[in-house]
Amino acid sequence: MEERLQKLISQCGLASRRTAEAWITAGRVTVNGLPASLGDRADLDRDRVEVDGRPLRGGSPRTYLMLNKPRGYVTTLSDEKGRKTVAALVSGCGKRVWPVGRLDLDSEGLLLMTDDGELTNHLLHPSHQVEKEYLVWVTGDVEAALPILSGPMELDGEPLAPAKVVRGRTGDQGVTQLSITICQGKNRQVRRMCAQAGLEVTRLKRIREGQVQLDRRLKPGQWRPLTREELAALGKNL
Repeated sequence: MEERLQKLISQCGLASRRTAEAWITAGRVTVNGLPASLGDRADLDRDRVEVDGRPLRGGSPRTYLMLNKPRGYVTTLSDEKGRKTVAALVSGCGKRVWPVGRLDLDSEGLLLMTDDGELTNHLLHPSHQVEKEYLVWVTGDVEAALPILSGPMELDGEPLAPAKVVRGRTGDQGVTQLSITICQGKNRQVRRMCAQAGLEVTRLKRIREGQVQLDRRLKPGQWRPLTREELAALGKNL
């Protein structure tokens, strides 16, 4: 829930509301990296609020989930078209959590979900260069495509950081498995990269984010809490 910044600072026990107002006026408070002003509001579940560069933390424990997203689900909390959402898959966790990043309707695999805005911002901010690894099944001229995929590419007029591409086996029907690792998160990035390289994607599955691997024991649609070790690997110390 959004609250005025001085109220949030007071609720977290840092200072009185009057003192918090003085901090805001003095430029000591930021919201999502931008200087705050008196009257600004924020939601600690969504926004990163900092006082003197240190994040403001709410009092309630946060929730961190790993979901094996199946195909046919959209990565949103609700959908105006009435499609199935990942929120329905994790409704049993007892908390309102949101997806960290996205996987499109036809993609599957590792999807982290949380109610921790600080971790969300850390994983999604481009400056942190968090790797995401995908298994991609493709058809087409793979030999010609490999140097394109691993070389300089652009999407929407912006250069992409070089991808790491490893070729796997080719099946009887001419479908080749690739491992593609990127550290950006443009909309449908891997699919669009493959299209630029002349490949058609028949299946796409995310298997790693940062140092956290998809738990192979999770069937499509199943989820579990992240372990302390996994959270530490994401840079979250509890």
